Amino acid sequence: MYPNNSRRMEVLFAYSFIFCSVITAGVHGDSLTILQAPEYVSFEKGDWPISGEKIPDLVALTMGFSVQEDLSWPGLRAGLLFQRPRANVLVVVRGVDSLAFPQSVASYPMENPVPFTLDSVAETVHSLFADDTPVVLQLAPSEERLYMLGKANAVFEDLPVTLQQIRVRLSQDGSVLSSLPLNSLSRNAEADLLFLSEVQVLHDITALLQRHRHLAKDHSPDLYSLELSGLEELGRRYGQDSTQYRDATAILASVLKKFGEDVYGLYGNSAVVEVVTVKSFEAPLTRKSRSILESKQISNPDSPYNLAYKYNFNYAVIFNIVLWLMIALALAVITISYNLWNMDPGYDSIIYRMTNQKIRLD
Repeated sequence: MYPNNSRRMEVLFAYSFIFCSVITAGVHGDSLTILQAPEYVSFEKGDWPISGEKIPDLVALTMGFSVQEDLSWPGLRAGLLFQRPRANVLVVVRGVDSLAFPQSVASYPMENPVPFTLDSVAETVHSLFADDTPVVLQLAPSEERLYMLGKANAVFEDLPVTLQQIRVRLSQDGSVLSSLPLNSLSRNAEADLLFLSEVQVLHDITALLQRHRHLAKDHSPDLYSLELSGLEELGRRYGQDSTQYRDATAILASVLKKFGEDVYGLYGNSAVVEVVTVKSFEAPLTRKSRSILESKQISNPDSPYNLAYKYNFNYAVIFNIVLWLMIALALAVITISYNLWNMDPGYDSIIYRMTNQKIRLD
């Protein structure tokens, strides 16, 4: 009887383990990982989910910029007012829900994985630091989508951006093919070459930044946004349980770790590096174009009367300027009035002294 009870207990434990594994797999999803961050940009460790549409606001806040709507997310703490990172690097990896990084600052689950861009952050950087010409680079190699602004046009002039240019770069000396352990990946397969092309772009970006180290010492913050979809193509081609997909996942995690460390070091330990891993977006990424002749939109879509917002994102800045200026003027008036009230006319003022009736005659 005892052997039967032992056998039943083993079967029960086996079913319990399988059930817990299924539940854990169901809970596991897309994630936001902070690879590098300076000490004055504080992230709290926890399992607080963040929506995909709030990623641009998070990037703006880490760079010290204001946002139109408050980010009610406890993962980011308020930083120093007069100190901001010199660069922010956001890497979006499609086709995988998480990467096994050996070490990171913090990691958070991501919900509502809708497509997003950092166009608003790039416009803020350009408008605030137009005279300093900061580096703004947004690149998606698989879609051959590129946007450069400021000094990026000169720094990344030699960066291969089209798939044909990147494949030519892979055949040259010093490419990643000579240093990476390809394992099951092939140099001739289309999906494998797409993945290796994205790895080559990461390598070339750090190489060009090392050649232009003076960019990390200027006063304008730099912005980098990269979107990688090579893993997604490998998953379609071979399946996510294939050896090629697992090898590519391990390679990308190692490359991104080194990429984050290199960029962080180039900017003097004053850069924020984030990695967003998403299995698939809920809608295709589309860019809306605006015409110069386009009519003005209603400033407040919740009101049909075209009413303005109560305040904009500059409200806090203007309020502090006016407040402290009024306090300084009030203190100045009080100080001057007090000194005038307690002044001795016959001793302190030459005006009253000259009007004295008893003028001494020498």
